[in-house]
Amino acid sequence: MAKTKPIALALQGGGAHGAFTWGVLDKLLEDGRMTINAITGTSAGAMNAAVLAQGFTQNGPDGARETLEIFWHALSVMGQASPIKRSFADMLSGNWSLDASPAYNMLDVMSRIVSPYDTNPFDINPLLDLLNETIDFDKVRKCSDIELFVSATNVRNGKIKVFNGPELTADMLMASACLPHLYKSVEIDGEIYWDGGYMGNPPIFPLFYHTAIADIMIVQINPIERDEEPKTAREIHNRINEISFNSSLLRELRTIDFVTRLIEDGKLDATQYTHARMHRIEASEQINPLSASSKMNTEWEFLCHLRDIGRDTCGIWLDTHYDQIGKTSTLDLRSMFE
Repeated sequence: MAKTKPIALALQGGGAHGAFTWGVLDKLLEDGRMTINAITGTSAGAMNAAVLAQGFTQNGPDGARETLEIFWHALSVMGQASPIKRSFADMLSGNWSLDASPAYNMLDVMSRIVSPYDTNPFDINPLLDLLNETIDFDKVRKCSDIELFVSATNVRNGKIKVFNGPELTADMLMASACLPHLYKSVEIDGEIYWDGGYMGNPPIFPLFYHTAIADIMIVQINPIERDEEPKTAREIHNRINEISFNSSLLRELRTIDFVTRLIEDGKLDATQYTHARMHRIEASEQINPLSASSKMNTEWEFLCHLRDIGRDTCGIWLDTHYDQIGKTSTLDLRSMFE
């Protein structure tokens, strides 16, 4: 069997759209030609990373694929108790959006005018219970084959906080996914945290500081570009969120491009600085048309739909770009910032 190629993954957050990332991971693990040596993730990306690490500790790639499916199915079962459902018309038309859901619209309005400290004073969070029930954090912390980095935003100082695999807890995953208009902040060791997407979605720098892996693959689920002008209040709000949650990633990619240019021009010593080879898997044609509200749609049929898109996209990517791994970047950063 040919030697596998090492790679590091950077997994974005995006609620239920993280099932696309599940599909990408499932295909990578099934394909077997690449070894996942490190993962940095935020929110749903962080959860995918932790679940994968647990399964990998139990039974290698097959175990990781199994635990990922178990987690996403459990999330779907949990969602069945939620009053936020698609409208009957959307179900008939095959529209995955929750925009016509009365419960979703009520939550959307309330989250803009009422604090979760008022609406949920006892901080009841079924997702935390799900994490504790479905993830064996002892196995996650013992995973020595894959280095994990999970990001959250420190509310007090506004800086990014990166939690490492050997210390990972359910609270750290919740901190990484804590949208402040929906949930109370998460306190860890006397500091309070919000969603990591505000400062790193996902952060790339831990892979440079703590690993020697030169090939980094971003699994992107949040649109960077949209051709249509947002005009309704909801469209404007959603686009602001997309721009905010991509801004830190774009800054890091611009820096990577800048350092790469300096190395190529001989102005920086290539032995002292990482010459990163960047790659990206995304499915903008299928994901971008989905409404922001569908990030809260946890129907099993929808999650499997996103998973299959992820598997197919990853398979095409591997067929097209596998030979370039270890040799050159497949993501043209220069053209992104010209």
